[in-house]
Amino acid sequence: MACSNRASSLAIALAALAASAGATPFERTETRQPCSDYSESRQPFFGDLHVHTTYSFDAWGTGTRNTPRDAYRFARGEAVGVQPYRADGTPIRTLRLRRPLDFAMVSDHAEMLGETELCRTPGSSAYGSFVCVLLRRWPALGYAVVNSQWGATAGSRRADVCGEDGAACFTALQSPWRATREAAEEFYDRSAACRFTPFVGVEWSGTRVGMIHRNIVFRNAIVPAAPPNAVDHRNDETRLWKALESECINAGRGCDVLSIPHNSNWSRGSLFWTEDPSGNPLDAALAARRQALEPLIEITQHKGDSECRAGGEDELCDFETPPFANIAGHASAMYRKQAPPQVYVREGLLEGLREQQRIGVNPFKLGIIGSTDTHLGTPGLVDEDQFVGHGAGIVSARLEVPPLPDNPYWNPGGLVGLWAEENSRDSLFEAMRRREAFGTSGPRISIRFFGGWEYDASLCANAEFSRAGYAGGVPMGGDLSPPPAANPSPTLAVLANRDPGVPEAPGTPLERLQIVKGWLEDGEPREKVFDVAMSPDLDVRVDTLTCQAPTRGANTLCAVWSDPDFDASAPAFYYARAVEYPTCRWSWRACLEAQVDCNSTLGPWGPLAACCDERFPKTIQERAWTSPIWYTP
Repeated sequence: MACSNRASSLAIALAALAASAGATPFERTETRQPCSDYSESRQPFFGDLHVHTTYSFDAWGTGTRNTPRDAYRFARGEAVGVQPYRADGTPIRTLRLRRPLDFAMVSDHAEMLGETELCRTPGSSAYGSFVCVLLRRWPALGYAVVNSQWGATAGSRRADVCGEDGAACFTALQSPWRATREAAEEFYDRSAACRFTPFVGVEWSGTRVGMIHRNIVFRNAIVPAAPPNAVDHRNDETRLWKALESECINAGRGCDVLSIPHNSNWSRGSLFWTEDPSGNPLDAALAARRQALEPLIEITQHKGDSECRAGGEDELCDFETPPFANIAGHASAMYRKQAPPQVYVREGLLEGLREQQRIGVNPFKLGIIGSTDTHLGTPGLVDEDQFVGHGAGIVSARLEVPPLPDNPYWNPGGLVGLWAEENSRDSLFEAMRRREAFGTSGPRISIRFFGGWEYDASLCANAEFSRAGYAGGVPMGGDLSPPPAANPSPTLAVLANRDPGVPEAPGTPLERLQIVKGWLEDGEPREKVFDVAMSPDLDVRVDTLTCQAPTRGANTLCAVWSDPDFDASAPAFYYARAVEYPTCRWSWRACLEAQVDCNSTLGPWGPLAACCDERFPKTIQERAWTSPIWYTP
């Protein structure tokens, strides 16, 4: 054992030495110490890339006071007031993460950074304007007015707030944009310990028919003078892509950037388009631009899961999927109808295969992540038993936390998982770019996925699973090589480890491991789910009266699987899904705490009525999704 430890220490030292000498598979674009915890075969890091603070107009308008500094303190595991909205400014409650995150990004809405700063600053030129007074006194109404203005008058700003030429808002946004950058720098651990990595970023919140929002992630501290925003881009993401290229990537200053779409479930068909916003058919050049700038998509978050459409053969698609066409559905029955086609990630991936055949480029070659979309400045607050709401939409965090702390359709959101050599911006950013990323619905399930043609069936017993995976094929996010004549069926290797949790909140065992296949058959999209590994304990149930978490089940599930229906002439993708045993959902936990009696003749009413509404499940089956691996004939 001692020799083994010395050999391991030597290997780590050699890897760190190689990293310090610049012999890394990624380019270093910033000055910092190499991480002492460096792994050539890569390791999992968990984070949250969708975080709003008081600088977002909707978060501030509904009472959030936490700043980017507070958000990064919270991400590092410090205690932070999460609802400080009493009249005296004291927090209603203080929370801390059970485990710090490895990385995070504050992504405040770019569209009203300046307007919000003017409205919140006494004595500013716009402080007494109609819209500013509206936002301060009646936040829900102000939120609705501002959102409707964005959709109707993209490209213009309110003259009563920004001035006739908009200069007042451009000047005002410099303060929150500077504070965002300074907080990211202050909390970035540039030492060899590499404890925490914040990214500079922003949310581009376009709305065209439905949500076309993106989170913009900058690689390092070199960023544009002002963040890109959907108002100036007229709700047209093609203008965003041009701006990212001209103002960052091609500006010659060392700036680099990626764009991550989210909430495709509420895009109403306007995210996975095959005609550009002007009505022109998508061509190869535009598809290539989109693929290069948008390698990832956020599959799950606070406002719903976007993996797949409920009601089909895949029973696990009925997961945290609000039955709304868009965000207004929770407030208006007119939007409570089935989502139109082409809004779920699996549908987008299938459409990408068709576009690949039509124009030669796949515009929807998307890796998978999760995040929270917290509007309380609380990145990583995903545990069901800690959930206090995320304050998004018109849910007012000024309330003294009703029995149900959030809309029962919503959920705590998810996390990003990245396989990277070290916890530094360059290494993590390159993991995003090559799509070696996975998403979880909250737990820290680590999952690896490789595709090749000749993996041995004994690979799961190999202590060097990851090294063999890289040597014999490609990781998640990659493309299968052409099939050898002797073995015309791909072999996929997947390994998932349960979230270990912490002593006071242990993780939940895994129930099953699945591979999801999508392909084209005679030009038509097809999909199928394969169970490739199962826990031997399939009769485990959660006690919904006590919410005691299951203790039996698999700590690790692994499979080496060959596609029995492979057609070498048909384009396809594969991704893996690891699924936990059911546990109690956050809403039911709140109902138990409120001692709801659904058998009472009176029954609950008001916010507690959801406790006895069968539309809201008592349990949740948490999961993780890998990015796909693609096959192109």
